Amino acid sequence: MEIVGASVYSATGIHANVVTTLANAHVSIFAISTFDTDYILLKWDKLDAALQALRSKGYKVIEYDR
Repeated sequence: MEIVGASVYSATGIHANVVTTLANAHVSIFAISTFDTDYILLKWDKLDAALQALRSKGYKVIEYDR
């Protein structure tokens, strides 16, 4: 997953909100943050649960070919 949106400096808490949403759905993640992008890696078998959890919280999720 790639978190896309406002820059890190203007969107305080976005990363924490996404990570909390996934934790509440029992999805373990590995997060990588760069200067301008945050990535969240997760196990393939947890992808559907992660997508469902994020969408239920109103996040717009763009899926690419699986």
